[in-house]
Amino acid sequence: MDLQADLVERAQSGDEAAFQELIDAHRHELHLHCYRMLGSFHDAEDALQETLIAAWRGLSSFEGRSSIRTWLYRVATSRCLNMLRSARAHAGEEALMQSTELPQPTRLGEVLWIEPYPDALIDRVADRTPGPEVRYQSTEAVSLAFVTALQLLPPRQRAVHILRDVLGFHAKEVAQMLESTEESVNSALKRARATVRERLPASGTGNGAPPQSSPEERALVERFTRAFQSDDIEALVALLTEEVRISMPPMPFEWQGHERAREVLRTLEPGRQLVATRANGQPAFGLYVPDPHAPILHAVGLLVLTLAGDRISAITHFDTSAFSSFGLPRTLPRRPV
Repeated sequence: MDLQADLVERAQSGDEAAFQELIDAHRHELHLHCYRMLGSFHDAEDALQETLIAAWRGLSSFEGRSSIRTWLYRVATSRCLNMLRSARAHAGEEALMQSTELPQPTRLGEVLWIEPYPDALIDRVADRTPGPEVRYQSTEAVSLAFVTALQLLPPRQRAVHILRDVLGFHAKEVAQMLESTEESVNSALKRARATVRERLPASGTGNGAPPQSSPEERALVERFTRAFQSDDIEALVALLTEEVRISMPPMPFEWQGHERAREVLRTLEPGRQLVATRANGQPAFGLYVPDPHAPILHAVGLLVLTLAGDRISAITHFDTSAFSSFGLPRTLPRRPV
């Protein structure tokens, strides 16, 4: 009997330590799967916990006809679909309200709720050989643009697209996971691919971006940091593509182009500071502004940059709710002038 089979047998007999050892190898990739399904880091944590509870309670039904990994993905996908069916409303009416300090948006976005995902957790996912049906590189499959496009798909199409094109499971395996037929899976995949293909070229997927942590990426990030912290608006605009997009989830607004970007950047408070991090395979920063009454800076948001060549094609501003998952502090000491 191999190690995994032994662990399964012990776990099925009620050995919690064996169960923990069995699922630990898959915990991080399941969390990332739930994030792709839900678009929310915090909902992914909830879905993962529900997955592990359901797996523990239902382990007696595992008959070894598939790998334990495939079975866990089946359970996780089911949990996520249940959460999506419950139509959790993250964005209240306040999300639809625009701050009077911001310029008029160019357009309304289609996805109200999405959260960033820390690269530090992506790096913990085991480096597995992609399945035979995989169509996306790992960096593209975690980009904000790709995850946003996924949220535009109906839940079952979303599940099929992720399981087939991101994780590379066979159509037969996906049909078994979703208790469906191969014909139904292939039909859903065709529709999902058409939708994602339509959305991604307009939003950009990060294609054409310099390699992660390359000298080119570092140089662009350094120029952005220098211009942003020195309040050099024109230097910032010069780093942006002509069709740059700025968005601030969960507000459903986008500002597109140099002039609107310039107007948005002018609303930022002077004296701001950035702390570098990474999210969704992209450069990111904790954003801090000075306290008018104390020698500290307060966190006000998380910026994620989408790069295209030697320019920035999108800036996404998130609130501070993600700071704990990125290990970012809520306050910083103010630097001496």
